[in-house]
Amino acid sequence: MDHHPLVPPQTRLAEITTKALLLGALLSMVLAAANAYIGLLVGLTVSASIPAAALSMGVLRLFRRSTILENNMVQTAASAGESLVAGIIFTLPALVMMKAWSGYDYGPMVAIAILGGVLGVAFTIPLRRALIVEAALAFPEGVATAEVLKTGGVQTDKDHPEYQPSAEARRGFWTLLQAAALGGLIKLGESGLGLLAGGLATTQAWLGGRWLLMANITLSPALLGVGYIVGLNIAVLVFLGGVIGTLIGVPLNWYLNGEALLASTGIQAGSLAELGPADWQALAGASWQQCRRIGVGAMMVGGLWSLLSLARPLYQGIRASIQAYRHIRANGRDGLVRTEFDTPIPYVLLLTLASILPLYFIFLYALQGHEGGSTIAAVMTVLMLVFGFVFASVAGYMAGLVGSSNNPISGVTIATVIVSALILLQLMGNEGPAARIGPIAVMYLAGMICSAAAIAGDNMQDLKCGHLVGATPWRQQLFQVVGVVAAALVIPWVLDVLDNGYGIGRPSPLNPEATPLSAPQASLMRDLASGVFGNGIEWGYIYIGFALAVALIVLDEWQRRRGSSFRFPVLAVAVGVYLPMGLSVPIFVGGLLAHALRNRTQGNGKGLLLASGLITGEALMGVLVAVAAVTLPGQLPWLDGLALAPWLGAAALLGCIYYLYRRS
Repeated sequence: MDHHPLVPPQTRLAEITTKALLLGALLSMVLAAANAYIGLLVGLTVSASIPAAALSMGVLRLFRRSTILENNMVQTAASAGESLVAGIIFTLPALVMMKAWSGYDYGPMVAIAILGGVLGVAFTIPLRRALIVEAALAFPEGVATAEVLKTGGVQTDKDHPEYQPSAEARRGFWTLLQAAALGGLIKLGESGLGLLAGGLATTQAWLGGRWLLMANITLSPALLGVGYIVGLNIAVLVFLGGVIGTLIGVPLNWYLNGEALLASTGIQAGSLAELGPADWQALAGASWQQCRRIGVGAMMVGGLWSLLSLARPLYQGIRASIQAYRHIRANGRDGLVRTEFDTPIPYVLLLTLASILPLYFIFLYALQGHEGGSTIAAVMTVLMLVFGFVFASVAGYMAGLVGSSNNPISGVTIATVIVSALILLQLMGNEGPAARIGPIAVMYLAGMICSAAAIAGDNMQDLKCGHLVGATPWRQQLFQVVGVVAAALVIPWVLDVLDNGYGIGRPSPLNPEATPLSAPQASLMRDLASGVFGNGIEWGYIYIGFALAVALIVLDEWQRRRGSSFRFPVLAVAVGVYLPMGLSVPIFVGGLLAHALRNRTQGNGKGLLLASGLITGEALMGVLVAVAAVTLPGQLPWLDGLALAPWLGAAALLGCIYYLYRRS
């Protein structure tokens, strides 16, 4: 079937402009900061293309002239920043947790982010034609973003009556800002002022102490928005993981291993009746810490299964890309229309070759003068180029099937860490300094590969959007690089602020009373890399996770063959097991809300903007509160311990649910 983009190939509209360049770079930085917070909090990230498109239309309408292709360029750069930060936060905090870095070192982080991100862009260029044009994959967020952009009109010119700014675009912009303000105010009331509680929790010992129950809920508008965007299927599975890890796992583990838990917590009592509330909370926490390793095992199997199941379509996609390049080389570009003009392959190869030397020196720096470091750094460079392309291709293909928000980047990273750790173990051994340096080198490699994969998935969505609206691919690919560089320059600062304000994966060194951001993927990567090099991995609960993953894979395959729309991807359940259950409850509610609204209305574009606004507002306010926590005198929140805070926090979340339901 012939493709007819909104802007025909023969039509020339402004795409690369100064205002689009500056706005795209700025939004890339802002959305990178927001996604860093939400990703470290819950272990899930969502595509920023739709809010970026709405913000772009709202800002560009202030100018005398603008075009849909300018808007598309802005959202392309902005969403590149959002996706890059996912690759960084899933990996590099592990280096601080394992004390390889004393803080978030600016130079190495910027180098890793830029190299990984730019290579991720380069690796998607030969895949665009194969996956978007020939395979015609769904790329749901790319299609949705194109629909948002179309509401602003093809072009606006305030001096021309025919091209006046769209009222619908204005409404979308203000809808996003209003939701962001609501999310930001609630976060300020919770983390800054202490008027609202951030969560509710209870620990109960029943049946004379033989049955231990732990339950909690996080009162977060952002998590409500996450659930709305990822949809009912994923939200249900994340909640199911929470039920398995907390409501089932904690009491069952206590019932079977009570004496071992008492010994591990150092609690001594003649009978269970002597234990107080603090003792029960400590025991429930220790039981949950063991049960969450079930999620680790499920993530490991789920990551490997994702790669195995994509082997054939990946081969077909690469072959189609090679055939397309041969066709262009044989016939030239004379008959190639503007909307199919990618960055020429020789330029892509030149960029890849130019990255070899910087990659080598970064890996050499990571090896810290280890004997044979030159050879090992060369091997790591080859691994980066090979694994980077393979995993970026996997991520791009998966984005076409399930969308960027549901893309299993965690699984790609887990596979990277395991395989590269085993390879480096053979090269370095695990004696003496190698036991310390090996995991560090693994995390440098994982950070680059995960960044490339994250960029690849989200950028393929952007290229799909460009394909629908009639953008010029090579210009869009250039703006992807702009977004990568802009975000890379601020990510280390954002992580440093969040670590000082809240703590990432451990208590904050400057604000130890704050609740740390869990950073589940980075904690897992640290444990896997260190375990392979000899620090040991406790396999008992991980084996249970293996069994859970196999059961879910079988169930998912059964659903696939039945043609069911409800699937059982392993990684969604695994993340739910690994995270505190309280995080999964508002995600579940958001998924239910999205499902109910989609059954009542023809579209959900306004709901997506509202959900994105709640996420962005809470996340950005979270960053600002973290800055205040380490710069202002006194402890935050200022009114900590307010008696009405739990009730007010619950009321605020219920208000957000009502707001999202009514406004959508």
